[in-house]
Amino acid sequence: MADQGPRYGRILLKLSGEALAGDRGYGIDPAVLSGLATEISEVLALGVQVAVVIGGGNIFRGMAAASSGMDRAGADHVGMLATIMNSLALQDALEQIGVDTRVQTAIEMKEVAEPYIRRRALRHLEKGRVVILGGGTGNPYFTTDTAASLRAMEIGAEVILKATKVDGVYSSDPVKDKDAVRYPELTYLDVLKKGLKVMDATATSLCMDNDLPIIVFQLSCRGNIKKVVLGENIGTIVKGE
Repeated sequence: MADQGPRYGRILLKLSGEALAGDRGYGIDPAVLSGLATEISEVLALGVQVAVVIGGGNIFRGMAAASSGMDRAGADHVGMLATIMNSLALQDALEQIGVDTRVQTAIEMKEVAEPYIRRRALRHLEKGRVVILGGGTGNPYFTTDTAASLRAMEIGAEVILKATKVDGVYSSDPVKDKDAVRYPELTYLDVLKKGLKVMDATATSLCMDNDLPIIVFQLSCRGNIKKVVLGENIGTIVKGE
């Protein structure tokens, strides 16, 4: 039987900043970055167009700083700059293995990256380049989850792939609760009503309003990004009724 082709033609991959830190818990682990770049290149080789949004929690967490007394808007701007640092690091890892990559940022800094321009992002994707979208939405009080949802709508992504530390969405924290149950499938309303930690409420509502599915899966298992793109039933899918 012939291999099944990819289920999606254009994806947005949402990565947490913590994912880049690996076991260190802080900063960027070069081995993790290299492995991630290889996985993205394998998906690209399937003919899939790939955009990426990365958080900045491995470098700076705006919410945590704000809770310690820092001005929230200022703290969020520092967090946005952290996402751009991660974006540039991922770009370097991808280009070292021959993958054409562009970083676009919501905060203008022409010396290191292009400004985010939707039509330019689309042209890059059509030419087979990976587009890394840094700087969140460019506005304080919005998370990188919301940025991922917004950018996914703008570029016409067919799905958001949210890579996490666990293998899906659970009824409670599986690390703390041995009776936690993993959901193979959820609706957007399930997520909102139960307060499940998929994406924040703004991001989830945006996906619900535009009927954009979210697949939550474990990043640390080698090859999982490709498996999701090929339609294997891993993780948890969040979609409409």
